[in-house]
Amino acid sequence: MTVDLGPDLDVDLASVVAEQTDPLLFATVSGAHLYGFPSRDSDVDLRGVHLLPVADLVGLREPDETRSRMWRDDGVEMDLVTHDLRKFARLMLRHNGYVLEQLLSPLVAHTTDAHAELVALAPTVLTSHHAHHYRGFARTQWRLFEKNGELKPLLYTFRVLLTGIHLMRSGTVVAHLPTLLGEVPEAPAYLPELVAAKAEAEHGGAAVDRARVAADVERLHALLDAAQADSALPGVHSAYDALDDLVVRVRLQGRAG
Repeated sequence: MTVDLGPDLDVDLASVVAEQTDPLLFATVSGAHLYGFPSRDSDVDLRGVHLLPVADLVGLREPDETRSRMWRDDGVEMDLVTHDLRKFARLMLRHNGYVLEQLLSPLVAHTTDAHAELVALAPTVLTSHHAHHYRGFARTQWRLFEKNGELKPLLYTFRVLLTGIHLMRSGTVVAHLPTLLGEVPEAPAYLPELVAAKAEAEHGGAAVDRARVAADVERLHALLDAAQADSALPGVHSAYDALDDLVVRVRLQGRAG
């Protein structure tokens, strides 16, 4: 499957998928390309789920549930991280917005029937408690911006706050910042300018009024709090049994589908 990462990138994602030692249920592009503010020198973040054989899970040795690899492909830095299906399902049940963004990414390098099943179950995982994930992620990125003054963590701060607000209001996961600017009317008007500036360099400095952006970040935190309090999302997910069935069924089949 071909993924359009822009005219300046020519990366053979199909070969990356084919090289994996265990079946992949899916592989998608995450990171700056998913968020809508890649730079000319951004790496390509591939995320997905692999399927360990039953023998790896019933023996004495600890299974290799998470695999990561970084390399360069024709000058492009590649970052691949995959989890075994069981671990990924557990992360889905822990109010982890990050894995849901990977699962629902429209930038699909590889898909299967099992991937489609996981996507269909995603709405049953969502709860109002996902606001905690985005609130904590935003605070971490803001502290990083305060430390290094770079544009990247500042955009991440705004992106995750807007994703959280939109999720609490709509019940849907949207990770693409330019789309969020049209969906959340309270988004700062200067964000398109920051997105354009980020395109020039992955680790460039942020030429912003710090007092102004700090006030906007605090304002969005308050909006996220209010959106969580008013959210129609349930307080408890209803996905456990269906995810358990999927994990067992796909594992015993021994293939991604």
